[in-house]
Amino acid sequence: MHSTESPAHQRPSTRPGDILAQVFGYPAFRGAQTEIVDHVIADGDALVLMPTGGGKSLCYQVPAIARHRAGKGVAIVVSPLIALMHDQVGALEEAGVHAAYLNSSLSSEDAQRIEREMMGGRLVLLYAAPERLTTPRFLAQLDSLHERGLLSLFAIDEAHCVSQWGHDFREDYLALNVLHERFAGVPRIALTATADDLTRADIITRLQLEEARVFISSFDRPNIRYSVVEKDNPRQQLLRFINEEHDGDAGIVYCQSRKKVDETAAWLSAEGVTALAYHAGLDADVRRRHQDRFLREEGLVMVATIAFGMGIDKPDVRFVAHLDLPKNIESYYQETGRGGRDGLPADAWMTYGLADVVNQRRMIDDSPAGEEFKRGQVQKLEALLALAESHDCRRVRLLAYFGEPTLACAKYQNACDNCLNPPATWDATDAARKALSCIYRFHQNGGQRFGAGHLIDVLRGKLTDKVTQHRHSSLSTYGIGADTSETQWRAVLRQLIALGHLRTEGEYNTLELSASAREVLRGEVQLLLREASEVTAAPRRGRAGSSSSTLASTSRGKTSTKDKAPPVPLDADATALFADLKAWRAEVAREHNLPAYVVFHDATLAEMARAQPDSLDALGAISGVGAKKLEAYGREILRVLGG
Repeated sequence: MHSTESPAHQRPSTRPGDILAQVFGYPAFRGAQTEIVDHVIADGDALVLMPTGGGKSLCYQVPAIARHRAGKGVAIVVSPLIALMHDQVGALEEAGVHAAYLNSSLSSEDAQRIEREMMGGRLVLLYAAPERLTTPRFLAQLDSLHERGLLSLFAIDEAHCVSQWGHDFREDYLALNVLHERFAGVPRIALTATADDLTRADIITRLQLEEARVFISSFDRPNIRYSVVEKDNPRQQLLRFINEEHDGDAGIVYCQSRKKVDETAAWLSAEGVTALAYHAGLDADVRRRHQDRFLREEGLVMVATIAFGMGIDKPDVRFVAHLDLPKNIESYYQETGRGGRDGLPADAWMTYGLADVVNQRRMIDDSPAGEEFKRGQVQKLEALLALAESHDCRRVRLLAYFGEPTLACAKYQNACDNCLNPPATWDATDAARKALSCIYRFHQNGGQRFGAGHLIDVLRGKLTDKVTQHRHSSLSTYGIGADTSETQWRAVLRQLIALGHLRTEGEYNTLELSASAREVLRGEVQLLLREASEVTAAPRRGRAGSSSSTLASTSRGKTSTKDKAPPVPLDADATALFADLKAWRAEVAREHNLPAYVVFHDATLAEMARAQPDSLDALGAISGVGAKKLEAYGREILRVLGG
């Protein structure tokens, strides 16, 4: 059996630990990886929930290599994005694993060549989109492989796409139940970073994984700091956040609309931030060019809709910012998880206001979905609103949503904004009763409904044309909230919606009392709400996984992209070597048409610079240096280190 994943002449090992060390250069598996890998190698089906950056790919790549070495043929990986396939195949080939992809970017000649390699059992892994996998031609090829015992396993990446309850539903994934029905005995592993109980159950049912073992890793990303700020000129807030916290860093900024993406990217560029736009409305060549630049260049900020992100493997994204509220906690967790995949400190930062709440609720109400689905989406939105409005630990709330207990992140070095700076709260029970009473008076006065702006005008006693037109100055609630600012009233209304005491209705987002509003009006519940404030960034009290010396060396002060600090503390000589290694890596990456991190991660280069190995054996002992890379680059690296 032909194999290219090891430079050794003897028969390559099928032991998972040997594969991990020899191919990928890592000394040991993390967390549940060992159990998952052993289970799949032994023909078991699995559903794996593991956070972004937690090492999901190794959970199917190592079994695929082991089974291929044992003569069991090719592993088929279902992947939804062309860019993701390209980078993962490139990374595997760099590590000496023969992999390929089949997608629309290939010429017919290249596609036929790859199919011949697949049918001959020479490929270790083949990546394909779900729509290709279920075509009659491809299924017939898989039938032939199966009959000859050359179909190793199926890996279904981004498995939440199969669920209507998931945040990224894709209809093509529904046809993947054919794998269970048609290829009995071939192990299947479905993987996702984000799924609540409902989504997990849907994945199991739709992919017919009832007999699969479920592996749920911790959802905690201790290197990510979560912060939410009230909207007050969000562009300027974003610019301050980038300039003060992440100057020269790679980051992602999510916006809800394509227009806002274009405008925000242009504005950031005019303000001196290297920023590009990405959304489905752009020409495909422009999208590909922008994504390639983001993956290959340092310090670039991508402003995008949710069309950008799934499968982004760039490890050194230092921040993910949301200028608009996501749909639910799953989306928020998945999107923020694209920061800090290298395990180093990263920020999840979001601006949030009353309009966000109204817009998200309107989109749910206006959707053509059934009532059951809408109720589910409302519940998910309410959970996200509770996270945004919380005045206790955000990490505890986030993980509790996924059913995971944790320590409050005040116990972490990398705490959330609430734990770093506990927000001021106030007894808003009386204010809430005033607002709800006023809405009730509107309804009594002709049954009309009004939006937040008019309600606040009435509460504050402003005699606008609309107030005069509807004679609302005669209401008993007119002016009863004059001692409360407009900003504070908006915060009250936003939190009443988040708590479920108010809801928005119709095209004009008018306010309506919910059933629970009666308890508030009767004074049966006390409401402690956050005081309205505008905070752009909390001061740091240390970062997760970092010593004080590391923190000093990775100061968030302004640095140029070319002179970014190493990810670990280094002396002056080692810092210079780190820069030389990065320059060498950039040349190799350009030659191979790959992102630089596919060649070596920054952390690996930094360890080379620190340890300064003087032999191939010593270099091979560094984490991230596998056998193929040692053979391909070892002498060049020693040359760079030796000056």
